Amino acid sequence: MTTTSTIGHTVPYREVTDPGGRVYRIGETDRDIMRRPRWTMVLWPWVGMMGISSSEYAFTSAEDTLHAAHLWSSGHIFWLMGVWVFFQAAVAFPAGQLRESGRLPARNAMMLGALGTLLGYLSLAYAPHVVVAYIGFSAFSGMGAGLVYATCVNMVGKWYPERKGGKTGFVNGGFAYGSVPFVFLFTSVLDLGNYQVLLVSVGMGLCVLVAVAGWFFKDPPKNWWPADVDPLKAAQDPKIRRALEKNPPAVKQYTPREAVRTPVLWAMWFCLLCTAGINIFGIAFQVPFGKDMGFANGIVATAMSLKAIVNGTGRGVIGWISDRCGRRNTLIIVCLVLGSAQFGVLVSGSMGSMPFFLLCSMVSGFGGGAIFPLFAAMTADYFGENNNASNYGIVYSSKLISGLVGSGMGAVVVAAWDYRGAFVIAGCVGIASAFLALFLRQPGRAQIVPNPRPISRDAG
Repeated sequence: MTTTSTIGHTVPYREVTDPGGRVYRIGETDRDIMRRPRWTMVLWPWVGMMGISSSEYAFTSAEDTLHAAHLWSSGHIFWLMGVWVFFQAAVAFPAGQLRESGRLPARNAMMLGALGTLLGYLSLAYAPHVVVAYIGFSAFSGMGAGLVYATCVNMVGKWYPERKGGKTGFVNGGFAYGSVPFVFLFTSVLDLGNYQVLLVSVGMGLCVLVAVAGWFFKDPPKNWWPADVDPLKAAQDPKIRRALEKNPPAVKQYTPREAVRTPVLWAMWFCLLCTAGINIFGIAFQVPFGKDMGFANGIVATAMSLKAIVNGTGRGVIGWISDRCGRRNTLIIVCLVLGSAQFGVLVSGSMGSMPFFLLCSMVSGFGGGAIFPLFAAMTADYFGENNNASNYGIVYSSKLISGLVGSGMGAVVVAAWDYRGAFVIAGCVGIASAFLALFLRQPGRAQIVPNPRPISRDAG
């Protein structure tokens, strides 16, 4: 038996090894480690995610004002968002490497993210040239959001390794519905007379929100497992037992080097590339498409807000469902829903049917939001929690391309083939992604030979 030092005292723990060779560190409770319950490490990451959401989900709602204030073309505005997504995804893997090595504590990552959020809004308010906006908003704010996103999402999986789907989805949802008030604010209130004061005020408020949330962040020890859940026996709680049966823990803790050698990681990477590109396309073009179809600004803002609300709520609900039905099965259905919704948005807009447009917008938002917690939880299920920040950073890096394709290239496709061609392509890609998801399997599971005598040993 070995002890670990916590705040003012030591707590005994031991390590046990399952038949596949995976190590679990058991004995320490959440209160032993951080003097508070682990649900707080769902609450504070959720708050942090809400603080960065407006930069992606509400940005295009400010398109008209930014165009009039700075004389930026619509093309520049869509590329500003696309490049923001590029940097937000680009920072995920290096941030994960720094986080797992201990060189970038969670609290420090959140503080840097808070600073990036502020710099992004300052640049939108005062940029003398669009290049400054690309640097301040797209680069600094994008990287800051990437630090916050990677830290928040992976923190939940570390604290809830036995039932991570619903918790990861709830936290991930903050990245969408935290933007709802800003969609209305930027659509209905932001104008040439107040845009600088309003943008700076929003930036300062969100900076404080992210920083306060990050102050409470703390990682559990490597290989930590809840003291009340025996990793070598069937759980007593039926919810936990069902979640572990449908989504068994990874057979080992894969390092990034080992993970990239598995074909399934690259299949996940490509599937996320396709589905995230559809999601970003919808975020970028639903507002201008609705306006072009003749819907009033209030209807378009309502549609975008409902999309964000359902996008965020869907992340939590789909995580809960995946705990019960299995991550891969849930992903297949989500891809089908996401692809089909693109055809619905196109048809409803072309018909001028406001109720149908709102419904399809919500369905599209549900599918677009659900993919992210599914891939975050699936990465931990397949490759383990110890290096999940790095491994999910690799999978999430597909958003480097999907952001540029969904927003920037989406503008090119719309200009060449109109909205009809763009939405049809997006719908077909979503349905094809469902077919790809059929082939996602946990690496190494079939090779495990059952061992009737699991190993248990003292740590150290």
